[in-house]
Amino acid sequence: MSDFNVIIIGSGIFGVTAALELRRRGHRVTLVDAGPIPHPDAASTDISKIIRMEYGTDEHHMALVEQALEGWDDWNDQWREDGTGPLFHQTGVLMVCRRPMAPGGFEFESWQLLNRRGHAPDRMDAGSIARRFPAWSTGNHVDGFYHARGGYAESSKVVVANLEWAKTEGVVVRERFRVAGLTKDGARVVGITGEDGAVLDADEVVVATGTWVTKLVPELAPLFRSSGHPVFHYAPSNPEAFRAEVFPVFTADIVHTGFYGFPLSRDGAVKIATHSEGTDTDPDGPREIPAGAEAHQRAFLQETFPLLADAPVVASRLCLYSDTRDGDFWIDRHPDLAGLTVASGGSGHGFKFAPVLGGIIADAVEGAANPWLERFRWRPEIRLEHGGEEARHHGKGP
Repeated sequence: MSDFNVIIIGSGIFGVTAALELRRRGHRVTLVDAGPIPHPDAASTDISKIIRMEYGTDEHHMALVEQALEGWDDWNDQWREDGTGPLFHQTGVLMVCRRPMAPGGFEFESWQLLNRRGHAPDRMDAGSIARRFPAWSTGNHVDGFYHARGGYAESSKVVVANLEWAKTEGVVVRERFRVAGLTKDGARVVGITGEDGAVLDADEVVVATGTWVTKLVPELAPLFRSSGHPVFHYAPSNPEAFRAEVFPVFTADIVHTGFYGFPLSRDGAVKIATHSEGTDTDPDGPREIPAGAEAHQRAFLQETFPLLADAPVVASRLCLYSDTRDGDFWIDRHPDLAGLTVASGGSGHGFKFAPVLGGIIADAVEGAANPWLERFRWRPEIRLEHGGEEARHHGKGP
């Protein structure tokens, strides 16, 4: 596709990486967002996101993370050069369970696939978990593994860093531009209209608005779900016990509990969150953490990390996922509207792919061949299959 004028709506990790990649390919790019960047309500806006390779039996996603990890290393090199410092922290990832790993289980299948693909995770038992990671209670988790290739990214800072690269490359950024709708000429999208009446023309429009995607592309409403997931940040009285060296990124029997967490942040907080089916949440409505969510998490802390059980909560939020009905991303050109590409459906596991997302989205916009796009194609048939693939990405099985 020759040089064209593209507007990208949404500056989360899907939108900002797509803007950067399309600009580097020679296209004119405008990135618009309803709020400041990073948008405070965007899923990408947080202190951390897990970068993990483990996906049960799903070799497709593991292979894509392998590519993404090379990109994270390259980005760290660039951030070191420009003085930002690394924003991807390779603490390793600890995945443990309360019963011995067995075929069909998420941890077991992840372990098996890691080994088949030439990686070298360390098998853990109750004793080795207690010796190596002393903040963990002894005996609650009896099996699992530690994989050194993984960790977390400082997600808000990553979005800002990519935004600065995009600006340097010539991407036009318009913050606080609230989009009222897509402008059309027959069966073709030719731009966007702002709530203030401003009209921006484009050859191609990319909707990368995360959980707001159905507001602009309502025909996707039966295929997407906006789900809320509680996140709490605790200030431990003994922060040394939660340094990354002895407290890496973890999942704790996630198939059954949904709990995962991170080591001590720059600000001295330990983030603990729940990755599950979540609660139906309108992205434009109030974001209230469900009653009982903190008590539920406190009970987990009491039996798993006693040193955190009474730690004060210093921050909390309801993180909204843009869930597709099968849990896979939705990156494709609209089948009925020329000039429109949708790039959404992070489904609670998209951020780790940041270094490769821009290229995948740009190929979709250009109509270029890309082996990953078949998995992320426009697929209205999944409305009949709610509950299968989505459960996998929400930690309910391989």
